[in-house]
Amino acid sequence: MHPARYITILFVFVVSSSISVFGFPDGAPVDTCVKPRPNQPYHGQARSQPLHTSPYQILASSSRYGPGSQITVTIGGAPFQGFFVQARDTKTKQWIGSWAQTPNTKTHSECSAVTHADPREKEQATFIWNAPSNARGSVYFTGTILKDYSTFWSDLVSQVTQ
Repeated sequence: MHPARYITILFVFVVSSSISVFGFPDGAPVDTCVKPRPNQPYHGQARSQPLHTSPYQILASSSRYGPGSQITVTIGGAPFQGFFVQARDTKTKQWIGSWAQTPNTKTHSECSAVTHADPREKEQATFIWNAPSNARGSVYFTGTILKDYSTFWSDLVSQVTQ
């Protein structure tokens, strides 16, 4: 990881750790990227539900990208309140690319993530992922979808739509 990126993430983690919060109605904080349980919310005693019980899907228009290409990513399957989705390189598992700013979302460029920006129930959410301008390869999208504060599924992995 680039030293400046590490320092930025560490700074955000320290600042956000000093604030007492009961929930994240405006999206997951950036330290979600680097917590001991990455990509998972820390909501008291609540833990991720078993993957096989998830009503949700993360669908991607492709898993292959070229320089500057875009991939559409959609969450759906059942109503939900929140999400945190990251783009990762298939081979290295490293964060890659960036997200276009779309309504009711917040992006974390530090770790190639997108999250909700409001607590309202959603039927579906669609985002645009931007590939790096100087690379080609394959990508997958992974993260957490929250039905509500204490009911969520983590480590969901995207499927490519046909």
